[in-house]
Amino acid sequence: MAFRYEVLPRDVEEVRSLVARTGFFREDEIQVAAELVTERLNRGPESGYYFVMAEEGGRLTGYVCYGPIPCTISSYDLYWIAVEPHLQGRGLGKALLCEAERLIRKMGGDRVYVETSSKTQYESTRLFYERCGYSKASVLDDFYGPGDSKATYLKRLRASGKNCFSPSASLSS
Repeated sequence: MAFRYEVLPRDVEEVRSLVARTGFFREDEIQVAAELVTERLNRGPESGYYFVMAEEGGRLTGYVCYGPIPCTISSYDLYWIAVEPHLQGRGLGKALLCEAERLIRKMGGDRVYVETSSKTQYESTRLFYERCGYSKASVLDDFYGPGDSKATYLKRLRASGKNCFSPSASLSS
């Protein structure tokens, strides 16, 4: 497994396909994931979107997208994290998240926010963030739709007792 940090034109369709295969997202959400890649390709760092792409044999196996939150000093959003369904539960998601956190720290960030759904389908997602040192910061009832609240999680990078591990040493095959 190798990480790369620049997006390539082929990533627009690869991200769209990967996000769709997870089975978690609606078509409009899948389109947004692809649009962020396009925005990065067109505007570079000025887009505010940063990526870590995980590849094996030249094939996208997972990715994370993050960026600074406008009008804040050191807060970042984690916009997307997705891993091939057959690789979930093997440490790749955690490795991607840890790499994003490392890069956010390097850019001067000290808070990471992530938003997810309250639906039962997303319970494993919420538990993933909690295991990685994130705590629930807020819930907005019915945000995405009736019965689908938005849960926002926060990790304070400098104060967190949960440190990441070396991604390459922790992936299981």
